[in-house]
Amino acid sequence: MLSSSSDAHAAVAGIDAVAVKPAEHDWRRITDLVAGVSTVTVDYEGHAHMPDLDALAACVDDGRAIRVTTPVRVDGFDPLGDDSLAADMPPELGRVLVAGHGAYLSDDAAERAVAPRLGAAVDGLDGDPWVGTEGVERAALATGGTQFELLSRGTQRDLDGLRAAGFDGDIAV
Repeated sequence: MLSSSSDAHAAVAGIDAVAVKPAEHDWRRITDLVAGVSTVTVDYEGHAHMPDLDALAACVDDGRAIRVTTPVRVDGFDPLGDDSLAADMPPELGRVLVAGHGAYLSDDAAERAVAPRLGAAVDGLDGDPWVGTEGVERAALATGGTQFELLSRGTQRDLDGLRAAGFDGDIAV
């Protein structure tokens, strides 16, 4: 979580969004984040660390959006299979559709095709889902959704390349 001294650093750096990992952070303290942080993404770290989605939705307010990464290959979020968790997700929570990190996937889930699941998930949602690009850049781009890029040393080069190729859509870093 950000402290008051890191709050000032976040504002100076132009950071308006943060991600929290529920296995490492107390997601119930989201409302303690600085007013300048307009978006919080709660990262999926397996079913054992899933926050109570209704309680998480209660943290949404007029000045802060909350998004949840939803791995489209995982049971509960699979739009071509078991989508029971996704179907029960409160509408106040935004989505970041991702392939899912191998550390959180069963062997069966890891074998599932990503592209048709990303497409089906985007088609099944209202609003503007973000689509995680890590390892599935082309499939993510094909969905037309806001591209969710993890910040890395190569991010600027990747973004410059997308813009040079004519991509004028939204990118969330």
